[in-house]
Amino acid sequence: MAKKINRKKLMSLLLVLVGNTIFATAVKLFLLPANLISCGTTGLALLVEHYAHISIPVFTLIFNLIMLGIGWKILGTQFALTTVFSSLYFPAVLETLDRLLGNYQITTEPLLNVLFAGIFMATGLGMVIRGGASTGGMDVPPLILQKLFRIPVSSTLWAFDFCIMLAQMSFHPMEDLLYGMLLTITVSITLNKVTLFGTTKTEVKIVTQYPEEMRDKILSQVERGVTLLHGESGYLHQNTEVLLTVISNREVVKIERLAREVDPACFMIINQVSEVWGRGFSYAKDDPEIKD
Repeated sequence: MAKKINRKKLMSLLLVLVGNTIFATAVKLFLLPANLISCGTTGLALLVEHYAHISIPVFTLIFNLIMLGIGWKILGTQFALTTVFSSLYFPAVLETLDRLLGNYQITTEPLLNVLFAGIFMATGLGMVIRGGASTGGMDVPPLILQKLFRIPVSSTLWAFDFCIMLAQMSFHPMEDLLYGMLLTITVSITLNKVTLFGTTKTEVKIVTQYPEEMRDKILSQVERGVTLLHGESGYLHQNTEVLLTVISNREVVKIERLAREVDPACFMIINQVSEVWGRGFSYAKDDPEIKD
């Protein structure tokens, strides 16, 4: 059990480490060379760099440490422990990349910079989140407002991001705001995919006249668990059985074919679920530490 816990901690640390590195690389190679408008701590750093001439890594480090201290006091020790690594590591990586790469730029095409900055920034952020950590910085104020005033995090986060992007318009043309909005959308879409990557499954409900035969086929050929739900038809008020099973996305075609072979007239509902916990999914089917 101790080995499993240590392995999980090591994997979480690795995700946070790699995630912050990817995020910093995206900022250095795509966002900064293209002079893009950004949101969050990076956007705030761009604003301060323009007016106060403080380098982005230095400001990010100072701001992250301030937010870390405030978060520690208001949100508690657990939050601080999951944030401290990113708060210190990200600025250090960004400064290192700045010294190593100098003014190197992969492409001068604005749209390519927006798309790849968004994709890689979201990938890095998603890995940090999946590692159970936070990037700190501008993540902290919305969490504090939620705790103190019950204001939804999503609302305040979007409000802060919009204000930060709008403030940068004082030294950017209007077209750059559109690129900034596209960057935000790209990050949002990609982040959703990354955080759910590998956890999405497919839920299947089957209404059939041959529930026992259908159950046996799913258990033996698909090797997935089945739950029998007792129902009643709405028109004739007849007792009916509904089979419920959760499968991987790759098994959808297989179970569709199997169900039609058993009962061509069966009624099937297929839904995608974002995450599943239980034997065969969050832990192995034959895990001896899990009691039946």
